[in-house]
Amino acid sequence: MKLDVFELTTIFPNYKGAAEDKITLRSIMTDTRKKAKQSLFIPIIGQSFDAHAFIGEAIRQGATAALWQKDKELPSLVPTDFPVFFVEDTTKALQDLAHFYLRKINPIVVGVTGSNGKTTTKDMVAAVLNKKYRTHKTQGNFNNHIGLPLTVLSMDTKTEALVLEMGMDHAGEISVLSRLAEPGYAIITNIGESHIENLGSREAIAAAKLEITEGLDGSCIIDGDEPLLQKAKEKEYSISCGFGESCAYVAVVQQLTDEETVFKVNGELYKLPMAGRHNVKNASYVIALAQKLGLTKEQIQQGFLEIEVSGMRFEKHTGKEGALIINDAYNASPTSMKAVIEIIRHLTSKSKKVLVLGDMFELGEHSEQLHASVAEAINEDIDVIYTIGEHSRAISDAVKAKALGIETKHFTEKESLSHQIQSILTEETVVLIKASRGMKLEELLDELVN
Repeated sequence: MKLDVFELTTIFPNYKGAAEDKITLRSIMTDTRKKAKQSLFIPIIGQSFDAHAFIGEAIRQGATAALWQKDKELPSLVPTDFPVFFVEDTTKALQDLAHFYLRKINPIVVGVTGSNGKTTTKDMVAAVLNKKYRTHKTQGNFNNHIGLPLTVLSMDTKTEALVLEMGMDHAGEISVLSRLAEPGYAIITNIGESHIENLGSREAIAAAKLEITEGLDGSCIIDGDEPLLQKAKEKEYSISCGFGESCAYVAVVQQLTDEETVFKVNGELYKLPMAGRHNVKNASYVIALAQKLGLTKEQIQQGFLEIEVSGMRFEKHTGKEGALIINDAYNASPTSMKAVIEIIRHLTSKSKKVLVLGDMFELGEHSEQLHASVAEAINEDIDVIYTIGEHSRAISDAVKAKALGIETKHFTEKESLSHQIQSILTEETVVLIKASRGMKLEELLDELVN
C-alpha cells in the first residue's frame, strides 16, 4: 500500500492534526502487538473488544495517523500534530478506504465465492493470471467484511490483477463485498450446504452467493451443472462451466492419478498437479476466465503447474511407519467431504485407506441428515472409518447400516483417537483427516507425523 495522509482528507473530511501534510502511509495497523512503521491505525470494535483503547501502543508501534470513531473520547496522550480522522464507524471507514484505494490502483478484479472450493479456485486463478499480470490475492481466510478490505489495502501499487475470495455466514454479506470490490469478473464455484443453519435452505444459499453480481461490472462464471443456478445461467453476463454438454465450457476427465489429473475443456488438453474430479471443474472456471483475459493455452497450463494451495487443504505428510497422512482439516461441508473421500477411494499409491472424519458445523436442524449423507461417498474401497465429535456419529451409523464390512468406530476425544490411528499405521496406509475448522483435527498431526 502507498497513500498520502492528505488523500484521506478527501474521504474523511472531519480531522485534526497534520492531516494536510504529505505523510506517506505504507500499511494498515489493526493489531498493535506488531510493529508497522508509517501505518494507519484503524481501531476495530468487536463483540468483546474495542481497539480504541490501544491508540498509545499503536503510536509506539509505528502508526503515523489513525481513524477514530467520533463517539469515542480521544486520549490526551495523542500528540496534537498526530493526524486523526473522525468517522461514524471504523469498520465502514476501513471499507470506504479500501474502495478508494482500489479505484486508485485500478487492477483487474476477480471475485471468487462458493460453498466449497473457493480458496483452491482463488489460488488457481492467481497462479494462472500471474503468467500475464502482476497479481495479488487473498491470503489465509481474509475473505470477510474486514479481511477483504485489508487484502485490498495490502496490494502493491503496481498490482495489475487482484483476486479476492468472498466468504459469508449470512445473507447480505457478499453484497457488501461485491459493491466494495466492483469485480470485473466473478466466479461462483458451487452451491453446497455450508451455513445452511443460518440461511435455511440451499435455495437461500444460492441467492446469497449470487449477491456477488450486485457489484459486478463484467462476466460471472458459474457451475453450469447446478440446478439452482439455471436461471443465472441464462443471464447475459453468465459463462457456464461443468461436465454437462449444455455448458459453454465442457470439462471431460481423461485420467485421475494420485498426483495429477488430466482433462480436456472444450477439446483442449490440460494437466493439473492435484487429484480430484471436483478440481477439474474448478480449473474449468479458471480457463474460462483466463481466455476472457487473453491468456494463451501455454500460459494457462504453466500457471496450473505453479499453483500454491493455501494451508490445510489436502496437505500431504509422511507419517510414522511410512504412512501417508493427508490433512484437509481447514474446513468441511458434506459436499467437500464427499469430494475428498472420492479422491482417497481412487488413490493407487496406498492399499489401506483410513478416513478420520469430524463434525461439520453450521448445519442446524439438517445436521444429522447431512452428516449421514456422507456415507453415500463411501464404498468397499475404504478400509477403516474413525469419527469424532458430537454429530459425526451419524456418519459411522450410516456406514454401518450399509453393511460394507468396513471397520468403523466413533470417538469422543482426540487422545484415544490418536492412539488408535497410530496402532494401524503401515507403509501401505493413507489417512485422511477432514472436519470443520472448529474441531482442530490438525492437532492429530503432532502424533502421526515423523
